[in-house]
Parts: sequence; structure tokens; C-alpha cells
Amino acid sequence: MKTRSAAIIGTGLIGASTGLALRSAGWTVSGWDPDHAALTTAFSGGALDAAASSVEQAIEGAELVVMAGPPRAVIRTLADLETEALVIDVAGVKEPICRAGAHLAHFVGTHPMAGREQSGPGAASGSLFRGASWVIVEDGAETEDVAAVEKIVASFGANPVRMTAAEHDLAVAIVSHLPQVLAATLLGEAEKHDEALPLASGSFRDLTRVALSDPVMWTELLGENRGAVVSEIRSFSERLDSIADDVEAEVSVEAFLSRSRDLRRTLAPPVMAVRVILEDRPGELAAVGRALAESSVDVRDLQLRHGPQGGGGVLTLSVRPGEAEALREALASEGFTLAE
Repeated sequence: MKTRSAAIIGTGLIGASTGLALRSAGWTVSGWDPDHAALTTAFSGGALDAAASSVEQAIEGAELVVMAGPPRAVIRTLADLETEALVIDVAGVKEPICRAGAHLAHFVGTHPMAGREQSGPGAASGSLFRGASWVIVEDGAETEDVAAVEKIVASFGANPVRMTAAEHDLAVAIVSHLPQVLAATLLGEAEKHDEALPLASGSFRDLTRVALSDPVMWTELLGENRGAVVSEIRSFSERLDSIADDVEAEVSVEAFLSRSRDLRRTLAPPVMAVRVILEDRPGELAAVGRALAESSVDVRDLQLRHGPQGGGGVLTLSVRPGEAEALREALASEGFTLAE
């Protein structure tokens, strides 16, 4: 059987994770990145079979080209790209990128709804896309190309979702771009009060986790999707003003909070927490590391709460829902006791 070949242009977190997923699915993958260190890390981490010295060298002979750089870099590269290969992008904004790729014979805009607060190829994981929605934009794309992309992303364990570019950009303004702005704003507000941050615990950490993401990439995403983002920020501000008026007037907000709780319950849990009891002895974290390697899970977050007088504690590992059982089994095989 002929080996299928792909090229990754941009070997950051998503690009390198895509390379790992493609290689696991049997593809041969070449890659290029203007940052030589990122390219080297992606290659040494197993995301690439070959590191190219240029875009042209990377895409030579490839039947799939994945544009995985920041939005503006993708737009610039697409403008000069000439290939008969199937080309997709994985950026978080779609309308300007789909316009930039419209001249290509086989272009499909896409966006995996997956990521991590850590950036760069060193944080890449071939399991990053398991169970995640992967948006596939139909605007101007050939039916056969859309079907081909759906098959590829499904092989990663992702769930393909068809949308238009406009539908995508409005949706991510609400569920991705606005939360990024809110996380940064919450931290900025807490910073103004010396007594606030030392008290921050689980809920504040959860709400602000995405603030650890790459600020350069997010500046571009917000700028390229500014129409939808600005509209949603202003709408959210109006909603906050209304809530503030109710609280000030001592109008009950119970119905508002109950509705939000009911809506949250309709969402599948984005992560599942696996809690493991650590004893106060050498080698405990090394054993956890072995369990993580054995289970091949994608750790989304971790928190360590020390026991009294610093002895041992409970380590909480947050993973995708479908990976929790594999991690539990691996931890049990290392002799750990799991906390309920």
C-alpha cells in the first residue's frame, strides 16, 4: 500500500500535534517552520519524518498540506501558494483565511476545537484531538475535498462538524475568543487588589487557565475576528451592567443563576479529574510520570494540594473524559490509591 504524504507548515502546538496524529494514522509527514528551534523540537518529538528548509521543499510531493501558523502568517503564505494538493488550515478564524485560499484548486478551511494553555511543539500530543469537535468549512470547497478532510480528522478521533465561515467566526467569538478576553480581564482586576490573588483557588484557576496561552497568537486571532469579538464584548458588557443593576437594587438573581447552572449541565464535561494520593516518600512523582506515559493521556491541568505539615498530598490530574479510565488503571498498576 502506498504511503500517504503530508506537509505541515508551522510546527507549533497544533501543527506538531497534527503531525503526530497523521503519523499515527500512517502518513509520512514533512514540515517547515520559520522558527528553526520549533522545527527541530517537532522533528525530535516525532511529529515529522523530515524537517524541510523551505515551504516549497516541505510541500513537494505532498497530497495534503496543513497550514498551521498564526492567522496572518497563514494568509500571507496562502496568497503565494501554488499546489494541486489538498490544502487545509487549522487557525481559529475562518473568513479571512478562506478568502486567502480561494484561488487554490483544493482548499478547505478547518479549525480543531482543541488546544492547551502551553504553546509550542514541546507541548504537542497526538491525542490532543480525541473527542474534540473539528470544524470543517464548506464555503467554496469541493464536496469531495470536504469528505476527504472529514475522513482524515475522524482518523484522529475528532468529530467533524460542518459550518460556514461566518457561522464559525461568530461561534468562536462567543465560546473561545470572549473567554480569552475575560480570563485576562479577571486577572487584571485581581492584580489591582493585593489581597485577592493569594486567595485564588479552584474556580478562579479554572476561569483563568486560558490566560496562559500565547499572547502573540491571541492578539492576531482577536484582530482578525474583531467584528464578531467586539460585538460579543459589548453584548457581554451590557449583560454585566444588567446584573449589576439587579444586585444593586436587591432584585433576586436566582433565576439567572439557576438557568446558567441548567445550561452548564447540558455540556459534556470538558475534562475529568483523576485524584491520586501521594505519600511523603521519594519517587512518587516519577511513578506518576510512568503512569502518564503508559496511559498516553493528554493532561489538561494538574493541581497538587499538600498534606498537613507538607507530608504527601493529593495530586489532581485533569484529562479528557474518554481517557480517565486508562489513567486510573495505569496509576493503580503503579500501586497508587485513588481519592474519591
